[in-house]
Amino acid sequence: MMVVMSALMFDILEGCKSSAARIGRVTTPHGAFDTPAFMPVGTQATIKGLMPGMVSDLGSQIILANTYHLMLRPGSPLIESRGGLHKWMRWPGPILTDSGGYQVFSLAHINTISETGVIFSSHIDGARIELTPSRAIQIQNELGGDIIMAFDDCPPAMAGLREQGNQVQSRVSSGPRASTEPVARIQQACQRSVCWLDRCVAAHKRSHDQALFGIIQGGVDLDQRDWCLRQVCSHDLPGFAIGGVSVGEGHEGLKKVVQHVAPKMPQAQPRYLMGVGYERDILVAVRAGIDMFDCVLPTRNGRNACAFTSTGRIKLRNARFSDDPAPLDPTCDCPACGGGYSRSYLRHLFMSGEMLGPILTSAHNIRHFQRFLLDIRYAIAHNAWPLVQQRWPTAFATDIPELSPEVPPDSP
Repeated sequence: MMVVMSALMFDILEGCKSSAARIGRVTTPHGAFDTPAFMPVGTQATIKGLMPGMVSDLGSQIILANTYHLMLRPGSPLIESRGGLHKWMRWPGPILTDSGGYQVFSLAHINTISETGVIFSSHIDGARIELTPSRAIQIQNELGGDIIMAFDDCPPAMAGLREQGNQVQSRVSSGPRASTEPVARIQQACQRSVCWLDRCVAAHKRSHDQALFGIIQGGVDLDQRDWCLRQVCSHDLPGFAIGGVSVGEGHEGLKKVVQHVAPKMPQAQPRYLMGVGYERDILVAVRAGIDMFDCVLPTRNGRNACAFTSTGRIKLRNARFSDDPAPLDPTCDCPACGGGYSRSYLRHLFMSGEMLGPILTSAHNIRHFQRFLLDIRYAIAHNAWPLVQQRWPTAFATDIPELSPEVPPDSP
């Protein structure tokens, strides 16, 4: 089955015999990528510490860049004048740009949200900046990504907890028109996201070469997810995304949402789960029918001496690795493992403040997730899920913390 929708072509190649998982191929003006796909995050038009060719060699076929941060510095007009993101950052393959909607959540302490959009205080110089749906699309048109995202209202996870009837203060500084009651806040976010999608569609000036995806919100409130899904998916768009996960709801909350929403999303378009994530989250989502993922975890953890392996994470600053001759993961073929670098040496690099440590560990982590997706695609094609469990026991673990205290979030 093949669907051609202006700037994007999605070919579903094979479906799994025992789940809703599928293998596909998305073709864009800057090339194609296989699905299920994992996209490394290049917030500032760079995968931190890695050359573009290295990112490609690690198995990445598409990357993500951030609208909010590039709007602030250096500005989308400058990037447009240099030929767009692809030429400017020297990445020839597909690029997805997010809309800035997630910053409504993550930078709640410096923004005010209303029906019109969001007013930010720049984390760089404190300047007042307004981001509206039409402005978010204009910026993304200027950046030139192959896939662009609608501007949405991403509420905190607690806003969707229907069973908690007590009032809570939303993390979003939303002004006088905002509700602090959980159910009302999630309804408000859904209504805004739907209204803003209409404005995004109207503002989109490059539908011939940029595919606009709509975003389904609703927290862990399945009724609101259903309502938002119906409204968002009524638009004839090249793809759709599930937003508002990985914001504190935990694995079981994510699983509940994805398994409920994914089967109801249009079958013929790519399905994107935003901001995910850990191996077990990806595995659950793939089996529910999700095609695309992104997350900062590989590089953020890599810069902070935390390596992902098939059996769990390694915190390289721990003293027990000071004389460990083993590679990070003996099953891995990344430049760190395949190149013969030991855990002992990598720990030395971090303890000495040498930049090679973050580079090698970030490269390893990206390769880790790309290898994981390769095995998942094989499992879909051959109904070989026991192979995934054998090779990737970490994907079936139940005791993974959301973020290690030793891996602090990046500055905004």
